[in-house]
Amino acid sequence: MLLQFLCLSLVAHLALAHNTLLGPWQKSCFFEDMKKGDELAVSFQVGNRDPNSADQPDVDFWITGPHNNRLYTLTRVADGDASIQIETPGQYEYCFSNEYTSIGTKDVTFHVHGVVYVDPDDAAREPLDYEVRSLSHLVQEVKNEQAYIVIRERVHRNTAESTNSRVKWWSVFQLLVVAANSLFQIYYLKRFFEVKTTV
Repeated sequence: MLLQFLCLSLVAHLALAHNTLLGPWQKSCFFEDMKKGDELAVSFQVGNRDPNSADQPDVDFWITGPHNNRLYTLTRVADGDASIQIETPGQYEYCFSNEYTSIGTKDVTFHVHGVVYVDPDDAAREPLDYEVRSLSHLVQEVKNEQAYIVIRERVHRNTAESTNSRVKWWSVFQLLVVAANSLFQIYYLKRFFEVKTTV
């Protein structure tokens, strides 16, 4: 029973949600110690906390192996899913980069899924453990999708608020133009009908 509890705890803590802010010309890197046969999976979404911004921010992403070789690269993406199988044990690095833009701060929310290699024979010996791990993985996927939806909602809300602000100021400008035009017409017509007397 203790072994099952430890396995369940391990699986529950393997997928963690993180958040990092990337300023202009910055990058942020994270490290994971992996063993042969493990899988390193990272899913991320880039957002913007500025309610006046309608832009969809993007970042560069890469995973580097223990020998400093790039194993996975994504360029100028707003979201992504990266997954690699570990062949060489060691420390793996994954980075989010905003180094090539001067655009404001970007909010990166990401999830790291560390799938620990399990011998297939274990499923035959412990079917309940296998089912619990499988169910935990599915629950984590649902949680990640919900986090993704929250970020997308934030981006869409920022876009809608920015659009509403622009429409409001355009309406105020139109109102001022109509008022100025009305005053001009009243003044012009009044002048047109004035009777000039000469003495």
